[in-house]
Amino acid sequence: MNSNFTKIIRFVLGIILIVFGANKLLMIFNGTGFMPALKMSTFTESFSTIGYILPVVGALEVYIGILLVLKKWVPFALILLAPISVNILLFHIFLDLSGGMIGAFIVALLNGILIYKHWPQFKPLFY
Repeated sequence: MNSNFTKIIRFVLGIILIVFGANKLLMIFNGTGFMPALKMSTFTESFSTIGYILPVVGALEVYIGILLVLKKWVPFALILLAPISVNILLFHIFLDLSGGMIGAFIVALLNGILIYKHWPQFKPLFY
């Protein structure tokens, strides 16, 4: 589990989560300039109007990213990330197929690879 390949994947995924989670927390890019699709802009505007969803998801992404970069509680971080990465992937499949689909696929793929690498620690959850 501590191969260089796993270390690189864990670090890259952690950095991606920290950057995009901080973006949700700090609202650096509000998305109005690069959201041409009506469905996508309506969806993200509704989350912004509610007020708590994007900061909570952003804080979770930053927390998970820090755990991955520091190699602390990696299986726990991967379990927390699983529904978030599926939601990111589904968001881009249904609302923004052309825009961030590659990034969403990369996050889901890296999460899947790390879950596979840590599978012995997840086995008790399924038996």
